[in-house]
Amino acid sequence: MVEGTALADRIAERRAGIGDPRAMLGELRRGLLLVPVDGGGLWTAEFGGIRWVCGFTDEEALARFARARSTADDAGSVGRSWEFAELRGARLLDEIIPAMGAPAGVAVNIADPDGSMLFPPVTGIVPDAVAVDAQEAEAVPGARTEEGGRGR
Repeated sequence: MVEGTALADRIAERRAGIGDPRAMLGELRRGLLLVPVDGGGLWTAEFGGIRWVCGFTDEEALARFARARSTADDAGSVGRSWEFAELRGARLLDEIIPAMGAPAGVAVNIADPDGSMLFPPVTGIVPDAVAVDAQEAEAVPGARTEEGGRGR
């Protein structure tokens, strides 16, 4: 998957302390992610009160995750076939995350300690209506409003 490579490259840049975070978010929005499907829904994990949709930039990253899960789970899951959906990042952020009904973000390549990245449910990443910090931003005098103007 060529599209995932660009996102993986932007993640590597940010983890190295270089690159533009807006470019990384743009690659997530434009790119396709492989998201495991389990029990008819997308595979998610919960951490810190946030539901994380787990997405992978390519089949190798998904395979590393599957191997890590098979060693963490019981022996019966070894050799398990993982079904996945191929979803554009913008669809995850703009449609799926808001429909989850709880604070949710996207966790990319979570089986790669040096190549993973979290995209939390905050303004600028997910729609303001589901961003956990949206109310805080509204309470700050002079904060930008949804229309892009200054608040009162």
